[in-house]
Amino acid sequence: MKKISLLGSTGSIGTQTLEVVRSAEQKIKIYALTANTLVDLLEEQTREFRPELVVMMDEKAARELRIRVKDLPVKVLAGLDGMVAAAAYEPIDMVVTAVSGSIGLEPTLAALEAGKNIALANKETLVAAGELVMNLAAQNGCSIIPVDSEHSAIFQCLESKNRELGVRNRESKFKIILTASGGPFRGWKKEQLATVTPAMALKHPNWNMGSKITIDSATMMNKGLEVIEAHFLFGAEYNEIEVLVHPQSIVHSMVEYQDGSIIAQLGMPDMRLPIQYALSYPDRWDTSFNEFSLAGKALSFEKPDLETFPALRLAYECGQLGGTLPAVMNAANEICVHAFLHSRIKYHEILEITERTCRDHKSEKADNLKTILAADAWAREYAEEIISRKK
Repeated sequence: MKKISLLGSTGSIGTQTLEVVRSAEQKIKIYALTANTLVDLLEEQTREFRPELVVMMDEKAARELRIRVKDLPVKVLAGLDGMVAAAAYEPIDMVVTAVSGSIGLEPTLAALEAGKNIALANKETLVAAGELVMNLAAQNGCSIIPVDSEHSAIFQCLESKNRELGVRNRESKFKIILTASGGPFRGWKKEQLATVTPAMALKHPNWNMGSKITIDSATMMNKGLEVIEAHFLFGAEYNEIEVLVHPQSIVHSMVEYQDGSIIAQLGMPDMRLPIQYALSYPDRWDTSFNEFSLAGKALSFEKPDLETFPALRLAYECGQLGGTLPAVMNAANEICVHAFLHSRIKYHEILEITERTCRDHKSEKADNLKTILAADAWAREYAEEIISRKK
């Protein structure tokens, strides 16, 4: 039985993870759950799954939850310290990081230091601190199994020796081909995006996701973050990572080998499938989530439009330059997406402010947590200052 902590249990990935747990026929035991502010939902989950530990990031919400579940044998903690405790909780063997944003970095590092395997759905962790995270995983013999549909696909397409040897010991050459849906504005030109509203950007054509990742998909920043994540997860240089727009979202990603063979992983756009694979690996479990047939389906691929969606270009640049730049790009983007969702800036300003923050940053080596967190904090403050002045 897999014993897991689920960080971010009330979000989109978190609730779908719990669907997988329900269907897994007692193959998984939940020991810890964490959430931000949704007391009602976390109480429901606590009563259903009976974890030993629950955490609310919000102190007030934690106090309320503590009162609500006093009839249960469960410990209630609060804040980032609580999430770190859940990630390193002694009985567990795997942490599912389903939180959104760079808040997932410290709990992930704590889990790896405690020798826990990671089912990684928080791409910002590797974007901000990829070298630090991968080094720590290697030192402690921990596995990092990707949950993102694209990286799960690559993981499944890799030859077994490459998959087992990992990032530092690639046995053969390969190229990664990341697929992207193109989001709700595929085919639009730059001038058309001037009137985009949050409601328009949140209407993803294929996937049901949280608001932050949905906006990132609309700007194609999400694909840029995935490029950087793939660099660290699979040891690929940036010129070995290609992005293709695939509107049907059926081919989740591909690996091209040195002999020209291309191996692809296909499936319906349903996050429960890569979640289940991460939890079941190295086995595969039966699933009742959906039936899939290629009959009658046309598959198409096209190059991304970097003029209309320059976030992808920026991510490649920041990834190649390295240091603290990816962390700064990620942090500034988080601030800008939040501002856009609250109608404080326009759609095109998400990238403009993020790019300006990156240009004005003096990059340092990202070889320790203190430096990375300082760069993250600087970027948030700098981007917020630009937004406030515009207001």
